[in-house]
Amino acid sequence: MNKREVGNKKEELAALYLTKCGYEILDRNYWCRFGELDIVARDRKYLCFVEVKYRSNSRYGAPDGLISDKKKMKICMTSQFYMKEKKFSADTPVRYDVVLLIGKKIQLIQNAFYYV
Repeated sequence: MNKREVGNKKEELAALYLTKCGYEILDRNYWCRFGELDIVARDRKYLCFVEVKYRSNSRYGAPDGLISDKKKMKICMTSQFYMKEKKFSADTPVRYDVVLLIGKKIQLIQNAFYYV
């Protein structure tokens, strides 16, 4: 399996996990000129932009430290574009979550970062 195939498989696992946690998946792998959103979902009143991070093991550190400030900024710009394109109200509550996959473990971090 190449990296993209592995990434797709892990994003599918993350989406299934989020669904089990009560999220409604709205979009996956959304692309625009600003960047990509792995998963867009609704969790009760929140519109959630979810970044998926995977590592086969923790030897090289946990994946949560891999979201740089630059990446956060791209996610935030992309999320704003998404909201305008999909006609969400500007006062829609937004949250930036991360799903960490290390080996076979899955962890959801809600409010992993704030709008940059």
